[in-house]
Amino acid sequence: MRFSGFFSAAMVLIVLSPSSQSFPPAEASRSSHLDSYLRLPSYQVSMSPHSLEDRFSFRKASEFRNADECGFIDHKITGVCNPSLVHVAITLDVVYLRGSIAAVHSVLRHSICPENIFFHFLVSETNLETLVRSTFPQLKFKVYYFDPEIVRNLISSSVRQALEQPLNYARNYLADLLEPCVRRVIYLDSDLVVVDDISKLWSTKLRSRTIGAPEYCHANFSKYFTGGFWSNKRFSGTFKGRKPCYFNSGVMVIDLVKWRRVGYTKRIERWMEIQKSDRIYELGSLPPFLLVFAGRVAPIEHRWNQHGLGGDNVRGSCRDLHPGPVSLLHWSGSGKPWLRLDLKRPCLLDALWAPYDLYGHSQ
Repeated sequence: MRFSGFFSAAMVLIVLSPSSQSFPPAEASRSSHLDSYLRLPSYQVSMSPHSLEDRFSFRKASEFRNADECGFIDHKITGVCNPSLVHVAITLDVVYLRGSIAAVHSVLRHSICPENIFFHFLVSETNLETLVRSTFPQLKFKVYYFDPEIVRNLISSSVRQALEQPLNYARNYLADLLEPCVRRVIYLDSDLVVVDDISKLWSTKLRSRTIGAPEYCHANFSKYFTGGFWSNKRFSGTFKGRKPCYFNSGVMVIDLVKWRRVGYTKRIERWMEIQKSDRIYELGSLPPFLLVFAGRVAPIEHRWNQHGLGGDNVRGSCRDLHPGPVSLLHWSGSGKPWLRLDLKRPCLLDALWAPYDLYGHSQ
């Protein structure tokens, strides 16, 4: 397994630091306290600016500047349409806000050209822009409101209530939400940190494909759909002529031009409508992506999604890294590092998330 720079030092710290070993790796069990926090619907949270300041306080991040090798930026082209920008989309909501801020921080810390990155924040709540601006004063970003009512009637129950939140489905609408001049975007979940220069991911060659993501063809693909799906040729026939592999939709490079031209949002919505009437899968927003894109994905190195660090969708057990180099750590699953650290029940790898955490309770 290969690491570089800061990441190698962090691994040594985990192995050698007595404080890191003071708690045995513990499963993030679904206690009523933890589960209720994870499941808190965003519409139940008071979103006045004053209440946000009372609940959240983030330290201001250090300034990040481009290296000399980043070259010339044409400042005559201002705003989101500057062709030299790297576009990154991520959701912001109160429940996962701490994770989102850490994800942004990690991207900036490891980027050679951080001033070239433009963040597109998808929200279903108001008053988060000020908080982001105070934490990252020089950040290039824009906030896009995603109306939960667009998908509320399309969402079916899932194995975990957190997966049913409308904002999880905002990634389906990036082509509609972002400006037409934005031709490509990296989508990132809120429960991850990037430990490499994101421009490497940005440069992924999609060729004829619309999305790129790490694929896991050894995974049991059939388990992502019900027996009724596989026994109905009208449904399972969608994979005819394809070699579908599992991929995690929390890290994707998306060609928005092709997405808009083909109209993939409507295709995803159609599968969600079928799910409402025929119950063809149990997970949340992932299966519609698999139905539309599995077998049609530009492969990306596995290093760009070391996923599953949050355990499964029920117990959130501690997990090890997959063999190989690491560029992105992803706590997909029910166990989130900030919650386990606060409960003094961390998994070993949660210490790799902690250096990017800017959260501090208001006094």
